[in-house]
Order: sequence, then structure tokens, then C-alpha cells
Amino acid sequence: MQRRSFLKKAGLGIAATSGATLAAPVFAQDAPTLNWRLASSFPTSADAIYNGGVNFAKNLSAATDGKFNIRVHHAGEVVPALQVLDAVQNGTVEAGHSASYYYYGKDPALCFDSAVPFGMNTRQLNAWMYSGNGFELTREVYKRFNVVNFPCGFTGTQMGGWFRKEINTLDDLKGLKFRCSAFAGAVLSRLGVIPQQVAGGDIYPALEKGTIDAAEWIGPYDDEKLGFEKVAPNYYFPGWWEGTLQVSLYINQDAYNNLPERYKAAIAQASAQATQQMIATYDARNPGALRRLIANGASLKRFPKEVLDACYAESNKLYEELSAKDPNFKKIYDDYKAFRDEVTPWFGVAEFNYDSFMINAVRQQQS
Repeated sequence: MQRRSFLKKAGLGIAATSGATLAAPVFAQDAPTLNWRLASSFPTSADAIYNGGVNFAKNLSAATDGKFNIRVHHAGEVVPALQVLDAVQNGTVEAGHSASYYYYGKDPALCFDSAVPFGMNTRQLNAWMYSGNGFELTREVYKRFNVVNFPCGFTGTQMGGWFRKEINTLDDLKGLKFRCSAFAGAVLSRLGVIPQQVAGGDIYPALEKGTIDAAEWIGPYDDEKLGFEKVAPNYYFPGWWEGTLQVSLYINQDAYNNLPERYKAAIAQASAQATQQMIATYDARNPGALRRLIANGASLKRFPKEVLDACYAESNKLYEELSAKDPNFKKIYDDYKAFRDEVTPWFGVAEFNYDSFMINAVRQQQS
């Protein structure tokens, strides 16, 4: 009995460090078979971000020798795209894959689990989640929604969007009807922009008809599929409201609590692997997509410094206002900001200078 117990514990230890292949025999012996559903906020056409949920499900099944299976439903198949958090909270589905800034209206603090204006980039946010207080603080927020969260993908820094007309001064923002995320909209509205909520599939016709003047989606790989350059050719960067987008896996708290510990570990492993797969996809596919967009008529433009400075100032004012209203928001914002301000200068030493040199070296080589 002691020998069998030792071997079982040893097998679990190997599984945690060596991956799903060695874990399979242990799972196959006595683990329960589970079949869950996952609602995604993303359409299948946005395959890089949508596949974050698909890859998570595949990884989880492989890590449990087919014992823990999750069926992924695209946006609108089970619930509307922006109701995934609600569906997981009330148990309509056991899991969800979404962007937490969609739920700014429920609690702005949720956005720290996805993207906030002038926030951290992919590596910085990943560091805050895993080596800072990110997990602890974001899970305090989600606990109020009966949800357990896991990072499940990063898009990298997003683009600033497609504009029918050029943005040269702050005055060009006034009256602009811009499809953007709610937190970005809360900042931009202070500068005269009229934020618009438009579903991804409706952005192109809205731009074509002039119902909106500009729209942001994700980045070159996803934007290329929608053909924005044909109706709004001015492609601005950077998307200062999304230094990266961390996409989140939601698990219903009650369902999670009932899982065996080995399945909880498998979820963490599978979501972490899916995160790396999404990062790799965007990093590999965005460069070629951007070249094709420019060849097809997109005009790549940087936001004027005047615009970025004004947006940065208004973002800080909004953070202070939200902090004054809600001590829970202030608690997470203060920690997030302190971590960002600590790591950003370091990135400016080695990372920035190396990247700057290599960018110029490659450009000279290609010219």
C-alpha cells in the first residue's frame, strides 16, 4: 500500500513538471470523466484570439488523457459575446473565454485583468500576474462574480485603429464617432470623442456607411480579414488603451471548487500553454499582415504626441476619480501602477536599446 501511494504521488509530481504525457496513466486510472461547455466572446473568423479557448480545451483534454473535455462555443452560439461573464457567473456554462474590459460597466477594476489605458505590455503584465500581486488582486475582484480567472492569451500591443480622416491635432478628435473599448471611450469622451459600441462583424458596414468615423479592432492579422483599409485607410498606432490585451479564462467558482486538485492543476497548465500559443501566433502573423495591408492601401500613421499626451493626462485623471469613488478599485490600481512604474524603466535600459538597434540594423540591411 505504501509503495502504491508513493508511486501515485511521484507520478503526480512528474506530471506537474514534465507535462501531460507522463500524467496520462495516473489520470486514466481513477479520475472522473467531465464534459463542460465554454462560451467564447470571439467569432471563429478572429481565429488567433478565438483559438485561445480551443487550444485551452485541447491542452486540457491531452493533459487528462481525455478525461476532462470542454466544448467551445463561438460568440453568440450560446450567449451573446458580451454576456460571457454573466453566463459563467450564473452557471449557464462552466467556463468562458473573454476580454474583461468588456465588463467595464459592471466594475472598472475587472479591466486590470485585460487592458487599461497606458498600462503594461505583455511581458510586464505577465510578470505582475505571476510574480507580482496580479493573481491575488484580480481574483478578489472576480470572487464577487462567482468566477475564478486564469490568463489565457495575449495579443501584444494593439493598433490604434482605422480612421476615415487624419488625426493631426486634438481638435480632430472632437465629434469623432469612434468604435472602441469602454475604458478607452471613457478617456476619449473627455476629449470630445463620441464612443461607439459596435460588434466586430458590423464594424466594416458602419465605416462604409459613415455611421462611425473610426474603429479599432485588434491588430494587422485580424484587421486584414475585415478589409478596413478600403473604407478607412488611415491606420494609427499605438493603441495606448491596450499595451497588450490579456484574454481571460473564466471558471464558475462552484464548478471549480468541486474539481479534484489534479484537474485544477491541469486547468492552470492548459491555460498557460494556450497563452504561449496565442502570443506566438500574433508575433508570427502580424508582420506579414501589416505589409499586405500597406500594399493594399493602408496608410500607417503614428498618433501625434499632442494627442498621446492629452490622452495620458486624461487617463490619469480618470484613474484618480475612480479610485476616489471605489476603495477596491484604488487598491488594485495602486498596486498595478506601482508595478508598472517599477518595471518600465528597466525595459527602457536593455530591452528598448537592444530593440532600437536591431530595428535600425534590419532596416538598413533591407534598404
